[in-house]
Amino acid sequence: MGAKQSKPENNRVLVVGTTSDYIEWIRTVRPGQVLFLTAPKVRENATEPRPENGEEILCPINEIDAAMQALDRHKKTFGTVLSGIACFDCESMEAASILAKKINLPYPDIEAIKNSRDKFISKQLWEKNQIPCPRTFPVNTETEILNFLDQVPAGIVLKPFCGSGSELVFKCTTRKECNTAFKAASEGLAERSGNPLFKPTDIGSFQMLAEEWVAGPEFSCDFLMEKDRAVILRKTRKIKVDSRPFGTISGYAICPENNDNGKMPDNDILATLFYRAARALGIKTGVCMVDFILRNREAVLIEMTPRPGGDCLPFLLKEAGNIDILGLTLDAAQGFAWKNEKKGPYRSLVAFRIHARKNGVLKRIKTDAVENDSRVKKIHLIHPPGHKITMPPQDYDSWLLGHMIIEPHRHKFFETECLLLAKRIDIEMD
Repeated sequence: MGAKQSKPENNRVLVVGTTSDYIEWIRTVRPGQVLFLTAPKVRENATEPRPENGEEILCPINEIDAAMQALDRHKKTFGTVLSGIACFDCESMEAASILAKKINLPYPDIEAIKNSRDKFISKQLWEKNQIPCPRTFPVNTETEILNFLDQVPAGIVLKPFCGSGSELVFKCTTRKECNTAFKAASEGLAERSGNPLFKPTDIGSFQMLAEEWVAGPEFSCDFLMEKDRAVILRKTRKIKVDSRPFGTISGYAICPENNDNGKMPDNDILATLFYRAARALGIKTGVCMVDFILRNREAVLIEMTPRPGGDCLPFLLKEAGNIDILGLTLDAAQGFAWKNEKKGPYRSLVAFRIHARKNGVLKRIKTDAVENDSRVKKIHLIHPPGHKITMPPQDYDSWLLGHMIIEPHRHKFFETECLLLAKRIDIEMD
C-alpha cells in the first residue's frame, strides 16, 4: 500500500466478529496490526491455526458489556491501544457501532447501520434524495403481495428486510409464484428467528419486503468514502446461472476499464452517485459495498453497506490487481488515505464459486481435472471431508464449497466457459 506514517507498536485495529479464514488472511498479511473480537463458536469450528496470545478475544459479539470488560482486561494485560475499528460481517456491524461509540473511535453510527441493513428504510431514504432504486412495499399477507404485483406486472422480488446475498430471496411474476414464495419466505424467516443476520427491524409487524424486479445485468462495487468524494476501488459483474435458485451468485467478473463499451456510466458519475447514496444513509467514512442493476445505462441501486464485499471477492481482487481489500479497510479504519497506488488496470479474471449439487455429507472434492488447466489460476476450498450439506432454501451457506480464480479464453461467453470448468470438479458425497 506504500509508505505510511509510523505507528506505535502496540496500536491495533479492533476487528469485530469476523470469520476464521479472514482472521488468518489478516494476521498473515498484517501481522501485529489487529486485535480480533471473535465469537467462541467461530474459533471452535475453525480449521485455521489459533491466533497468538494477545491477538484475539473470544466473546459473544452482541454482549456489549462483556465485550467492554474483556477489552479493558486485554488493554491492562497487553498495553494495547485501539486506533481503529472495522467489521466485515453484516450481523456484527451494530455491535461494532456501539463499541466504537463507547471507545470513541470513528465508525458509522447505529442509525447509519440500521439504514443500510434495512432494505426498506434504505430505499425510502434514496427515493427522498432522488437516488435511482426499485419501488418497494412492506408486506405481511399474500393479498398485499398480489396487490403490489398488480402495480409492477413485470415482476417482483420478495425478500427479508435484513439479510445477505440470495437467502430467502424469490422472484415472482405470477400469482401462483407469489403464493409459493410467501409460504417459503414465511417458513424460512420463522426458522431463522434467532439469527442476528435476520434481526427484525423497527418497522413493526411486517414480515418481508416486496420489491420491484429490475431487468438488467447486476454489478457489485467497493468504494471508499472520503470527506467530499467516493473513490471506486473495484467494479465486478455478477454471474448468475439459470439452473440455480434466484439471486444465487455463481461468481464475479472484473469489469473492463473501458466501462463495457459505453454501456455503463463512467466512474465519475458512479462515484458521485455512490457518495450521495451513502450520505443519504448516514455513512461518512470507510470502505463500502454497493450492488446495482444497469437499466438503460442508469445504475439502479439495490443495497449498500459499510463494509467491503466478502465471499470470494477479496481473493479475486488480490489475484487480478494485487489489491488487499481487507488490509485497505484496516487502513481506512485508522484514517490512512487511499493513494490509488495500484500499478495498473485489473486483469480480466473471474471468481467462480464451487457449489454442491445435492444434500449429503462431503466425502471429498477432486480438482485434478482443472488444476492443470492454464485458465485456472487458483482453487480455494473451504470445507474438509465430513462437512454436512443442506441445499437451499433450507440452507444457503453449507452448499458453497469454495471458488476458482479463472482467466477465461473468451470475453463474450465467459460464463459458459467457467460453468463447464466447474462441472469438471468431481464432488463425492455420502
